[in-house]
Amino acid sequence: MKGYSLSQIAQIIQQSLSLLSSESFWVRAEIASFSTRNGHAYFELVEKSASGQIAAKMRATCWSNTFPMLRAYFEQETGQSLQVGMNVLLECSVSFHPVYSLSLNIYSIDPTFTIGELARQRQETIKRLAQEGLMDLQKGLSLPTLPIRLAIISSEQAAGYGDFIDELSKGGYRFHCTLFTALMQGERAEQSIIDALRKVESQKEQYDAIILIRGGGATTDLGCFDSYLLSAACAECSLPILSGIGHTRDISIVDMVVYLPLKTPTAVADYLVERLQQQSERIHRLRLRLQKTAEMQILIRRHRIEMLRQRLIACSPERIYKMGYSLATINNKPLQSISQLSKGTTFQTHLSDGTIDSVVL
Repeated sequence: MKGYSLSQIAQIIQQSLSLLSSESFWVRAEIASFSTRNGHAYFELVEKSASGQIAAKMRATCWSNTFPMLRAYFEQETGQSLQVGMNVLLECSVSFHPVYSLSLNIYSIDPTFTIGELARQRQETIKRLAQEGLMDLQKGLSLPTLPIRLAIISSEQAAGYGDFIDELSKGGYRFHCTLFTALMQGERAEQSIIDALRKVESQKEQYDAIILIRGGGATTDLGCFDSYLLSAACAECSLPILSGIGHTRDISIVDMVVYLPLKTPTAVADYLVERLQQQSERIHRLRLRLQKTAEMQILIRRHRIEMLRQRLIACSPERIYKMGYSLATINNKPLQSISQLSKGTTFQTHLSDGTIDSVVL
């Protein structure tokens, strides 16, 4: 039986694919993995069935003489960075190497395809959240009148976190801030933020609100804030969330579901300081009103006391005596009837300048 060496088999395959190697074609696929090394980009592309099973898988490479320009063009057009889970349309050719096996060489990318896919996925996520009743859950919560106990979810190194703390301190109010560190960009950002939300939720009695801030990063790293899992986790939090993700493009889905979305971390800090200022001014106005009310009540009470004093003076025995009247008493009780007297009874007559003791004869 005639046998073939492995290299011979590889050569046969390589010769068979020579026609495909000389031509380029467009391939639709999902990025399953992505890494860069020495300027080159290495992908693992997959196609999934309707049930989510992998129907096809293939390696792809974009060489350093093409990748920087291709990536910059893609990010400029889509506002997104190339990342795992993204659907892309790539111009490729087939490459076969006896050692490295079959792969695709990437020459170009169509950003409009990805923009359409991102828009479709975004609408599907919004629709799913709405069907599950999650879009308005946070809006039904109430923010305390004086929200000073803050659970902050951010990266400790993020410029936005420092800006937030600095802006809070300028207000002159004493906030109690606890940082729950999380990755705010990259492939692990979504799960990292979800984990931080769960930590806060486990001790929710200690906080008035959650502050979700980013700031300082590239706008191409905002993809996780449109994800279903992170949006659902935010919606289901029992504490109101104030977001300051730090972007000026279209509002993210996370911004749609949280209690109050604001553009930047500084804007969140300004809102909190302004809220306390409003309450402080309200308390000051109430204090002035109470002070005026108290002063008015004191005047009214003093007037009533003076009227009572005058009435008491008018009804006092001394005044009655001076008018020529006297008061007769028997056994220290008012003498009201002659029937209380009999021969030999002693009683007293009180005048303005003294008392007369009398005996009935």
